Order: sequence, then C-alpha cells, then structure tokens
Amino acid sequence: MNTKIINIIGWILFLISSIGFIMSSIGNFWAMFGSVFFLVGCLAFLIPFLRKED
Repeated sequence: MNTKIINIIGWILFLISSIGFIMSSIGNFWAMFGSVFFLVGCLAFLIPFLRKED
C-alpha cells in the first residue's frame, strides 16, 4: 500500500468516528456543536485527496 491509500483509509476512519460522535451527542447542544465541527474538519482535510491531479 502506498502512503496516499493509507492516508485516505485513516481519514475515512475519522469520518466514521465523527458520525458516531454526532449520533451519541443527540440532545446535547455543545457536544453536537463540537461533533459537527469535527466532521467538517475531516471533510476539509479530505478535499486534497478527492481533487484530480493535473
């Protein structure tokens, strides 16, 4: 496996983790607030992997 695939797998695991945090924080505003920002941060770091290289 090359480094890029390992990085993508790691970020997918972070996404799954953030979805779990969101589900567990239903009913608690501040926990949900933090969980959603964690999800957005994970998605932001995935953008370079999803863009096509020139």
